[in-house]
Amino acid sequence: MKQIIQDLKNGETILEEVPVPMVKSGHVLIKTTKSLVSLGTERMLVEFGKANFIQKARQQPDKVKMVLDKVKTDGLKPTMDAVFNKLNQPLPLGYCNVGEVVAVGRGVTEFKVGDRVASNGNHVEYVNVPKNLVAKIPDNVTDEEAAFTVIGSIGLQGIRLLNPTFGETIVVVGLGLIGLVTAELLLANGCNVIGFDFDPEKIRIAKEKGIVAINPAEGTDQVKFVESYTNGIGADGVIITASNKSNEIISQSANMCRKRGRVVLVGVIGLDISRADFYEKEISFQVSCSYGPGRYDEEYEQKGNDYPIGYVRWTEKRNFEAILTAISKGTLDVKPLITERIPLQEYQKIYGDMKNSRSIASILEYDSTEIPKSTVSVTQKSFEGKKGVIGIVGAGNFTSSTILPNLKKINADIKYIASSGGLSSTIMAKRHSIANSTSNYKEILEDNDVDLVFITTQHNMHASMVLESLKASKSVFVEKPLALTGIELEEIITEYNAQSVNVSVGFNRRFAPLAKKMKKLLGSDNTPINIVATMNAGFIPADVWVHDMEVGGGRIIGEACHYIDLCTYFAGSKVTAVCMNAMGLNPEENTDNASILLKYENGTNAVINYFANGSKAYSKERVEVYSQERTLIMDNWRKLKAFGFKGGKNTSSKQDKGHYNQFNELIKQQQKGGKPIIPFEEIVNTTKASFAAIESLKQGKWIEVN
Repeated sequence: MKQIIQDLKNGETILEEVPVPMVKSGHVLIKTTKSLVSLGTERMLVEFGKANFIQKARQQPDKVKMVLDKVKTDGLKPTMDAVFNKLNQPLPLGYCNVGEVVAVGRGVTEFKVGDRVASNGNHVEYVNVPKNLVAKIPDNVTDEEAAFTVIGSIGLQGIRLLNPTFGETIVVVGLGLIGLVTAELLLANGCNVIGFDFDPEKIRIAKEKGIVAINPAEGTDQVKFVESYTNGIGADGVIITASNKSNEIISQSANMCRKRGRVVLVGVIGLDISRADFYEKEISFQVSCSYGPGRYDEEYEQKGNDYPIGYVRWTEKRNFEAILTAISKGTLDVKPLITERIPLQEYQKIYGDMKNSRSIASILEYDSTEIPKSTVSVTQKSFEGKKGVIGIVGAGNFTSSTILPNLKKINADIKYIASSGGLSSTIMAKRHSIANSTSNYKEILEDNDVDLVFITTQHNMHASMVLESLKASKSVFVEKPLALTGIELEEIITEYNAQSVNVSVGFNRRFAPLAKKMKKLLGSDNTPINIVATMNAGFIPADVWVHDMEVGGGRIIGEACHYIDLCTYFAGSKVTAVCMNAMGLNPEENTDNASILLKYENGTNAVINYFANGSKAYSKERVEVYSQERTLIMDNWRKLKAFGFKGGKNTSSKQDKGHYNQFNELIKQQQKGGKPIIPFEEIVNTTKASFAAIESLKQGKWIEVN
């Protein structure tokens, strides 16, 4: 299937061939018939992509600060690699999609195959959308008209925040696509509507709809006009749907208002607000968030948990439905807004020169009769007779920034890369000369050429995919953690013992050059040591999936396990008991500010400080080891200081966390045989120790690791 994407690095807008997505639980798979190009929003993305690095930096000063902080801690090259990796990830364009449901995921009961629906899907022939972002289209509404659903909801949400009443005078600043829809909805709400825009065509359309439309370029003073129109009272409210960097708009909007008027921002403008403009009249100001309540809420959008209608009357989905009802009843007429209808293959007629486009609403038309494929061939390669042939499941940031660059250095044979949507895997397949991109990871498991599966998905999918891979007689490398529950772990152990393949987990720190040097200096006499390891992990907002105990497992199970394994590597022994204490008076199991004490079979004592409340300017990782009147101090995988060691010298190098060494050893082991690169019993012990840390916090005592 084909999808329109924006390349952020070179600024090109591309029609890419990608696999059709597999329908997910709680989602519906839609075959697109029409989609609407939101020229204002998409123009900004296209122009950002075409900007050079300096221009991009100027547009995102907060990101520049983050980059400079990372340079201080990680060094220039790792930071620049991260920046370029981010720019190499293209953006899918579009968010106004209409089509026919061709598949429904588990747990979806309100839609069936054949339903015509509107959604916030991209410009793509098939799109997989969560059920709470989809609405059925009334029979008397055409697909073209329904393509305005999401745009209409953006305007409607601004109106709901403004809360206008019948007879009030409301000003709409900016009569673009959203502005025109907003103005018409306000008319339907019984308001007197004044609209301002510099485009004569938009002024003409607005006047035909009964809006008092003014072009300031003709010499009209906007503030004085509103004052005159309202007999000196001022507007009851202003909705800003314009896109402009100037701070003048917000000032004018305040000056247009009556005392205690309201201003709602839907568009994007300069926000250097003058206190005097708002203070004297006690004017309220609010920014509207997209389509309505539920937007960017993982529970609502991705998990499908609706808000009770008695408490949240208008969610984003209910706003979709309200717009479709307005179109159906004729209170919103969007047909005059359609400027052009363009076949998908001719998309460059829209995107080729968006900066100078005078279009209001451009409709993309889809008429593909091709049978959708879940796998597309990217690079022709032969894998016959080879060992260590890899299939990668997961095409997220870690795969892009770390796994693929290191596998490329090793010249690894990669036959597949899979992603649920098909786009990210296709982009990475092209960039790294991978043979196939797929949205169906089961095709990897069914291919006899593949004997090593890399799993880099979200944490809650790790255990089930490891089990599937083992049952398919494939060796597995899975990013940490191996599992989120004891039951999952026991199932993996049982299946592992029944197979003759290997399981490895992404505990890369033990493979870092400085870790190997530390291990060599410590020797292998099994003498107990003291270890203090600190992870200055950094703050992650509470709504990010890694904190969700069911999806990410929390940061202790999901990330601190790295350092449990590292301590085990240095100790040369297994954990027998764990005790964890967390910051706060009433710490909960889902913490990312904790100290973990580890007791080992050989008497080693380890303390892992996993903190998320430190400065990002300070080193992210530090390890101290004390043994036989000797001390090793490792700082951020760049420096190692040795005290009391004969011939032990201080070492400095570029930051290396061991990923290359781990993958190199893993592939050699897969090709030539030999012992696993990490003993499976150590992987199990580390996983159980991470579970025990959480249990210790719950019970407030030491927990034995059996």
